[in-house]
Amino acid sequence: MATQKPILHILVLLFFIIFPLTRSIKHFKFPAVFNFGDSNSDTGNLIAAGIESIDPPYGQIHFEKPSGRYCDGRLIIDFLLDAMDLPFLNAYLESIGVPNFRKGCNFAAAGSTIRPATPTSVSPFSFGVQVNQFLRFKARALELLAKGKRLEKFLPAEDFFAKGLYMFDIGQNDLAGAFYSKTFDQIVASIPFILTEFETGIQKLYDQGARNFWVHNTGPLGCLTQNVVKFGTDASKLDELGCVSGHNQAAKLLNLQLHALCKKLQGQYADSNFTYVDLYTIKSNLIGNYSRYGFEQPIMACCGYGGPPFNYDTRISCGQTKVLNGTTVIAKACNDSTEYVNWDGIHYTEAANQYVSSQILTGKFSDPPFADKMPFLLNPKF
Repeated sequence: MATQKPILHILVLLFFIIFPLTRSIKHFKFPAVFNFGDSNSDTGNLIAAGIESIDPPYGQIHFEKPSGRYCDGRLIIDFLLDAMDLPFLNAYLESIGVPNFRKGCNFAAAGSTIRPATPTSVSPFSFGVQVNQFLRFKARALELLAKGKRLEKFLPAEDFFAKGLYMFDIGQNDLAGAFYSKTFDQIVASIPFILTEFETGIQKLYDQGARNFWVHNTGPLGCLTQNVVKFGTDASKLDELGCVSGHNQAAKLLNLQLHALCKKLQGQYADSNFTYVDLYTIKSNLIGNYSRYGFEQPIMACCGYGGPPFNYDTRISCGQTKVLNGTTVIAKACNDSTEYVNWDGIHYTEAANQYVSSQILTGKFSDPPFADKMPFLLNPKF
């Protein structure tokens, strides 16, 4: 069953959503959204591919059942689509139930990286593969639309591809996965190669007519429960928030170069719009000031096993039942996930995603900022 949000959550979120609306707003709406990314915005691709499965309590809020999302409810992208008065994006690989792609398509898949996948990768759907999936999707959609009007209500109109918004939230796994086998210096040295791969994908999309680009940077990886448990056993490696310093420093360096790339691409493609969104600052502020926003646990996972201080055990994932040390145990969810920033050790709760979304929509954390000229007509349903 969906749980009720505490009054404090509602008041805080209403402030951050309503306040920007007192300023002048440029009404602008996108006819469709095409999204590329990892588990932060995957609405069901990895599950639809049969690579993994997720069980309750995933999806317990809002959907009241697993929805293909690695969360207890909605993701940041769901809240942003709501604000644009667009439906949730269907996963590209979801073929059951006659999915509707009229308003866009989601190519994001959990575990995906920007750089090409390897045989040991969680997901084979790296950024380059996702871009190629889009190329196939567009070509096939236009081919079917040319045959008649029967499928118009299911597929984007031809001009939607040029007028649509292209969203990106990927790169986290390139860094996080590397820490298991590489030194900090090696990881930092790999960042230009990661971003070269990203630029190549952007160029392909531009050549296909994409003009509106919305790029999320990488959040504070060192504050994810999984990384604190694995890499934070030495207190000297933690910062003042209790997060792993090296992971966060690598994220900052990636973001610095990603920001510069977005500036470069804006200059290179003068007829396009590039919006760089600073999720790192938003999420760091949430973790550093969690109680101010109605949360009680900034790092401990809601759904996991082991109890405080982290409630995370690498041997058993959220929702699983396993025999550990001769005893059958279950990785259960906490009583109230709205009190937690972290859901399962890796991903945020719906409550945290809702807060992050409200901050994105202020426009203050974007370059160029859009607080005084919203790129879309806000119609928040949350």
